[in-house]
Amino acid sequence: MSLRRQLLLVSLLLISLPWAGCQYVREMEAALQSGQEQALLATARAVATVLADKPGLLFTDPDPARRQEAAEPEQQLYASAASAPLIIDGYADGWERSAQTSFGPVSYTARSHGSMLYLLFTVQDSEVVYHDPRQNRRASGDRLVLRSGRGINYVIATAAPGSVQARIEQKSGAMRYEPRIRGFWQDSLEGFTIELELPLALLDQRLGFYLVQDSGVASTGVASSVGNYSPRKRRLPPRLIYPPPNLQQALAPFGDQGLELQIVDRQRWILARTEDQQLDLAQAGAAKPAQQSHWLLRAFYRAILNGTAMPAAAEATRFGQSAAAELDTALAGSASAGWYAAPDSTGFKLLTAAAPISNKGEVLAVVLARQNSEQYLSLTDRAFSRLLYYSLTALLIAALGLLGYASLLSWRIRRLSKASARVINPDGSLNDDFPVSRSRDEIGEMSRQYAELLSRLRDYTDYLRTLSRKLSHELRTPIAVIQSSLDNLEAGKEADSEVYVQRAREGLGRLANILTAMSEATRLEESVHNNQAEDFDLVLLCRDLFAAYQGLYTEQQLTLLCELDSQPMHGVPELLAQMLDKLMDNAASFAPAGGKITLQLKSAAPDRVELSVSNEGPLLPAAMQQQLFDSMVSVRDKSERVHLGLGLHIVKLIVDFHGGSARAENLADGSGVRFVLELPLVRVD
Repeated sequence: MSLRRQLLLVSLLLISLPWAGCQYVREMEAALQSGQEQALLATARAVATVLADKPGLLFTDPDPARRQEAAEPEQQLYASAASAPLIIDGYADGWERSAQTSFGPVSYTARSHGSMLYLLFTVQDSEVVYHDPRQNRRASGDRLVLRSGRGINYVIATAAPGSVQARIEQKSGAMRYEPRIRGFWQDSLEGFTIELELPLALLDQRLGFYLVQDSGVASTGVASSVGNYSPRKRRLPPRLIYPPPNLQQALAPFGDQGLELQIVDRQRWILARTEDQQLDLAQAGAAKPAQQSHWLLRAFYRAILNGTAMPAAAEATRFGQSAAAELDTALAGSASAGWYAAPDSTGFKLLTAAAPISNKGEVLAVVLARQNSEQYLSLTDRAFSRLLYYSLTALLIAALGLLGYASLLSWRIRRLSKASARVINPDGSLNDDFPVSRSRDEIGEMSRQYAELLSRLRDYTDYLRTLSRKLSHELRTPIAVIQSSLDNLEAGKEADSEVYVQRAREGLGRLANILTAMSEATRLEESVHNNQAEDFDLVLLCRDLFAAYQGLYTEQQLTLLCELDSQPMHGVPELLAQMLDKLMDNAASFAPAGGKITLQLKSAAPDRVELSVSNEGPLLPAAMQQQLFDSMVSVRDKSERVHLGLGLHIVKLIVDFHGGSARAENLADGSGVRFVLELPLVRVD
């Protein structure tokens, strides 16, 4: 796989940027949810605190027995608050079908506005029996009976569809009209409907009803009665639950767009709620077009945030009651909140918070607050759109940048590869046109190392090419000496036989020296690794060797500069002596007759010493100063002795064995050359 494709695959890791952005959005959503939850709890607690000191606002009946008596929620009637008076015409238009509660064939719906109560009864009856108008003192036919808290029965009967008026049923059986109750009776396909308007004061906080369905066999024949109250009961009818007007007015200032507040009593009846601010998720989700992001982004965003399934909000089994799970905790005296999936609104969540209304240690009711997630989704929609845009833009720019950079790297490596392939000519010679990069990166460093390697290889090749000439020159002379000596001995020149034998031995000695020089490096490497280090005095070693050098190199002026009286050291003294032999031999080879050769020993650091050999003579070429210690490298033009370029390489091997360093440099005054060795006092393995 090419480098470009590899970097392209690596660039796919940049996909983690959008993933990290999504995780950040989730964290931001969690923080916003927590903040919204705390804010809604604070709102519920604030409303509960205001209402806690006004228990009279919570109930239409201030009697404490109202709160203590056993509840019969299945029999109690609930009337929701109406924003305006209803038109009484006998039709169900304008009434909520979801608000109907059934008791067998009869269903009722109740609304309250101010001091008036509005009732709608829908009756399923296949055969409607009307009141006989000839019976003025007693009601007959199908009829509806309302029983108030004062024990009064109000009978609704009619001889024909249309306007109806209630009559009070007296104990004697006589009937009299109640003009404050008016209504309409209308026939329907399933039976009939009755719509009534009456003052709440007539009921005394209680209301029971039952429908009498006459069989029509006789004027007094009653087939059945059904409702939330039985005519055979002697106790008071169930209570009528409706929002107190004063409580509704007190709650109105707390209403806000997208927020619903409810006051729920201990039987879970909704006593009041913020008017015209019911939680309409469809309307809440319909933001202004200018504020909306693209529908695809919104769907993608909702999918990210809705990764965890939310439980569905509990629904009440009866209209007018609340089934929120937080009510149990609030009725126990503690505030709580919870998130739910909003019904019939994909993508939204519903937050519910409940706080108890406590007075004198008793929980009277609960403030229930609900809010949808549009509050923060509208904020994070735009943030997510920008985040997605910036992430995709950064991903595209980074991918293009990596692709371009990969192409540049590929071109540079291909150029270096082609240059390396052209280095060696078909005849085996090396070209001099290898490109050297000036870049400071790894590829530039590699090209420079290749160039240096090729330079050394070229020098080594040149050395090998001249090696045969050097060997031929070196071998021809001793062979000629041996040959001439043998010829003279064969000629019978016995007088000079000793001279010829001596010359032959000298020739053999030179041949032996040549062979020794050729194998010296290999033997030295083996001997270096087979020697054991020991403790010795370096100063004493240098002085002993210098005394021997004075007798050996008599044509030069030798000087010993030693700043130390003694210097203990751990190493191999034989190898160090051999190293000094090579340096002194090299110095004597280049120093002219009468030239100065200086051996110097001084302290370089607390744990290192500096040993140097300098000599007068020709300077080192600038290009060869760093290559003198390599194997088979020599800068000698001519010499009477055999030199195969191994002497300084042997010096480097011994220095490396002792963990030191070696360098060659020209003297500052230009009079000669100096070889400097830095050796640690303890050999580094």
